[in-house]
Amino acid sequence: MGNKNKLQRFEENRSFQNLFQYSYEEVIKGFPLKGKWHDQFFDNDHDIVLELGCGKGEYTTGLAQRYPDKNFIGMDIKGARLWRGLKTAEEEGLNNVAFIRSRIDLIEYFFAENEVSEIWITFPDPQVKSTRERKRLTAPLFLNRYKQIMKKGGMIHLKTDALLLYDYTREIIEKEGHELLYANEDVYHSELKNEVTEIQTFYEQMWLSYETPIKYLKFSLNTGK
Repeated sequence: MGNKNKLQRFEENRSFQNLFQYSYEEVIKGFPLKGKWHDQFFDNDHDIVLELGCGKGEYTTGLAQRYPDKNFIGMDIKGARLWRGLKTAEEEGLNNVAFIRSRIDLIEYFFAENEVSEIWITFPDPQVKSTRERKRLTAPLFLNRYKQIMKKGGMIHLKTDALLLYDYTREIIEKEGHELLYANEDVYHSELKNEVTEIQTFYEQMWLSYETPIKYLKFSLNTGK
């Protein structure tokens, strides 16, 4: 994408009422919707589901279409990518969708305790170097952040092409005492016929064209609550 298109998308992003983008200083000072998403944005008490590293928001918008009785929020740092999800939500008239442009390591500044019911992590950077293990979105450091905002029994979904991340996450689930609910190393050669296989991200389609097996994990956090 050329710089001109990026700049146009950044400018258009300012017009979307369901996009929240704040400076680091503003976030640290206090995000106004923290603990108030139900009352002050969605105007309902439906479950809130997050897509982390949402890219173009394929899961955020795809799930929102399937489940109008839930609220969906996509989170990513790349504004040009978020534009696509914002446009899709606008074109489809999805009132149960919002997006946050921010680093995921700031997630607890955007949501209060027990405010989130479910998290999808779709094709994140596997951070293959061992020195970057702490950057993986299923590393204990991040899971502890999710614990701060999730309801007891809330589920986390991971879809990835990376066997390293799949195996690593399974090890963390066992080591940390989380509850593994489902695991599959090749979902497109399995019994699954639901949103796991029927919604595809941009990167997923690319990996499928290379005949790369897509892995999927579903687990519940040991919140200690």
